[in-house]
Parts: sequence; C-alpha cells; structure tokens
Amino acid sequence: MIKDITIGQYYKTESILHQLDARVKLFATMIFVISLFIERNVFNYVVAGTALLCLILVSRVPIGYMLRGLKPIAVVLLFSIIINMLFTPGIPLITFLGITITIQGIKLAIYIGCRYVLLILGSSLMTFTTTPNELTDGLEKAFAPLAKIKMPVHEVAMMMSITLRFIPILTEELDKITKAQLARGADFEEGNLFHRMKGYVPILVPLFVAAIRRANDLALAMESRCYQGGQSRTKMKPLQYKKRDAIAYAIIFTYLGVMIVGAFL
Repeated sequence: MIKDITIGQYYKTESILHQLDARVKLFATMIFVISLFIERNVFNYVVAGTALLCLILVSRVPIGYMLRGLKPIAVVLLFSIIINMLFTPGIPLITFLGITITIQGIKLAIYIGCRYVLLILGSSLMTFTTTPNELTDGLEKAFAPLAKIKMPVHEVAMMMSITLRFIPILTEELDKITKAQLARGADFEEGNLFHRMKGYVPILVPLFVAAIRRANDLALAMESRCYQGGQSRTKMKPLQYKKRDAIAYAIIFTYLGVMIVGAFL
C-alpha cells in the first residue's frame, strides 16, 4: 500500500506534455478541476474522461502506474459512494433491511465516484509531468502580480514545492520504518481497532522525528547557502512561452467551452 502512493512523484520520460510550460499545466489542471463541478451529467463526464485519457496517452506515463495512485484512497472513495447511495432521497429502487436505495442515490454515487477518480488522476498527471523546480517557477510566475500587495509569492511557491517533494521521501521513510518494526516482531493486524491503532505508535513517532530532522537539515542547508527568498534572484532556465504553449491554451479554452455548453444539454 505504501508503494502505491504516487502523488508528488515525477515520471521522467519524453513527451509533449513534459515539454509544456509549467504555467500551462497549472492552468489546465485548475480548469479541469473547475469543469468537474460545473454540472453533473453524463456528457460532461464523458468529455472530461476522454480528455484525461488522451492526455495520459500523450504524456507516455503508464496507465497502470497512474491507476496505482488510486489504491491508497480506495477505502475513502468506497465509503463516500456508499454514504451517498444510501442517504440520498428520491425514487425508491431497492429496500433491504429497512434501508432504501434510490435511483437518485445510485446516480449521485456514480457521479461522485467518477469525480473523485478524475480529480486525483488529473492532479497527479501534473506532478508526473512537471519537476518540482519547474512547478516552483511556474507557481511563482503565475502569482507574480500578487507580489505587488506584499504577498510572499516566492516563499509560498517554494513551500508548496518542498511539500510535494517531501511526500515520496517520507513515503520511503515510512516503508523503511514499517519493515524495521515488522522485523522486530511488531504486529499491526491482530486485536481490536484500538489495539491496532496503538500498534502504529512505534511507526508514527519515528516518522515524525525523521520529518522534523529532514526539515531542520533542509533549513540549515538553505541558510548556509545564504538563501534570502526571491529577492534579486535570477533563473538559470527562465520560463518562456513557445508556440506549443499557445496551442495548448487554445485546446484548454476549447475544452472549457465544450464543458460549459454541455452543462446546458
């Protein structure tokens, strides 16, 4: 399960999606997420799913590798689907042990499930095709106008990038700690829920200690290099829009237009 956590990881390969400007991918992700909340209908979800599938194929990221990232949230996803299916009023379809499942509940559960899956896959695709450095530069450049109102844009972008970079690192650390505890005879499966939760304490405590130690080491490394935020800093590879980015923006706005029209069908 731990190895199935893929959020925040970068998949290195050669594709058109990897070559796009980070700002384009950030904007596309934002539009994609917003489009999923425009209206619940079959047309919009088919368009969103088809568009995402095409992007995954263009990115050359293995579909199996992307779907693996859904395993850690499978329980939450299943719980949300069941709750919406059981407690949504409407036209009764099935009544079992005093519990009524309605047609509207089944439709809502399907929509919610599809929305969660598309949200996770769409957001993961951005991190799979964008390096942490590119993501930091893209965020800083995209929110540069906010610096005029004294917002620390560079610092916020740096913190978000470091957070995403730490996810796979802490995941690997968690895997090592779990294996070490299992080698010492720890058992996380036997006993009631309280006993099993208590058994995870020997894992969580070292994990928090490791996270704090890594954060402290990173802070010392940045201070030793006289890091002063974004003041008077230059970029070795400054972001510049190219023809492919303009084409990508046109495709994004076309997709948004189709989704808006589909909301009225």
